[in-house]
Amino acid sequence: MTAAKQGRAKAPARRDENRDPVSLLRRMWVIRAFEEKVSALYAAREIVGLLHLGIGQEAVAVGVCGMLDADDLVYGGHRSHGHAIAKGADLNRLMAELAGRATGYCRGKGGSMHVVAAETGFVTASGVVGGTVPLALGAAFAAREKGVGRVAVVFFGDGAGQTGPFHESLNIASLWGLPVIFVCENNGYAEFTPLSAHTKVERLARHAETYGIPSATVDGNDILAVRKAMGRAVDNARAGKGPTFVECLTYRLRGHYEGDPGKYRELSQLADWKKKDPIARFTRVLKRRRAASAKDFEEAEGDARALVEAAAEFALASPWPEPEETGTQVWA
Repeated sequence: MTAAKQGRAKAPARRDENRDPVSLLRRMWVIRAFEEKVSALYAAREIVGLLHLGIGQEAVAVGVCGMLDADDLVYGGHRSHGHAIAKGADLNRLMAELAGRATGYCRGKGGSMHVVAAETGFVTASGVVGGTVPLALGAAFAAREKGVGRVAVVFFGDGAGQTGPFHESLNIASLWGLPVIFVCENNGYAEFTPLSAHTKVERLARHAETYGIPSATVDGNDILAVRKAMGRAVDNARAGKGPTFVECLTYRLRGHYEGDPGKYRELSQLADWKKKDPIARFTRVLKRRRAASAKDFEEAEGDARALVEAAAEFALASPWPEPEETGTQVWA
């Protein structure tokens, strides 16, 4: 069976295998195509419940995960389809999970905000703002104690910067010198609230400085800038130099949730950020550097959409979970 039929984009393996610029563009297109298809299925009521899309933030997911090894561990938040895909999640199982089908990663019981793709190192997402930040510390602590050289990465938004566990985690990570990388996707809004309305701290990387953690604030729509900052962070973590905080300035081109009218945002602001679309931007870079051909650009998008269409077909043809499965996959 071909990759397109399986509905699976090739999972990233080792960091050195993610240097091909066209492969980076392809992975961003897979995430974009996946979320656009999910949006369409949501409009058709094939997917229900709360749905948070990260369209416009693909460079962060691919830039970060492309610098990781296969056995490094990643934790997401409530907007993490892209993170899971960038770490190598199977598109079939991910789409089926969002559609509530038994073939999904959590057999249709976790949905959009609680994806688990353990075989890829994507440990879990969470609907709790900043909820996975402390969990990443546990993974980093275990990796250090076992001496395996593994790195833990956690994604979160700017809204998490005002939570208690966030600050407690920064303190402990610094105090214990844990191999954890905090990746803040600062898209300027905590749900519907602009950053300026919930904190006086314009750059969340300043919080890291308070706890003595090295930090970097980068253009989150520039995949090369994200990779550069992430590369330094990963090297330091593996060398036993402790945590790093990477703040990626980006923007979600959709509302907080699918169906959000977005009246709290100015249209001019949205228009400006659309010009900074990470996929279009990286395409221009590759054209300018003559690093890819017109055929490469066409195939990157076309192949991605074919993979996603196959995944959607798989998901919608899959069975619903049986009622007796309610109590399975539950631990206390």
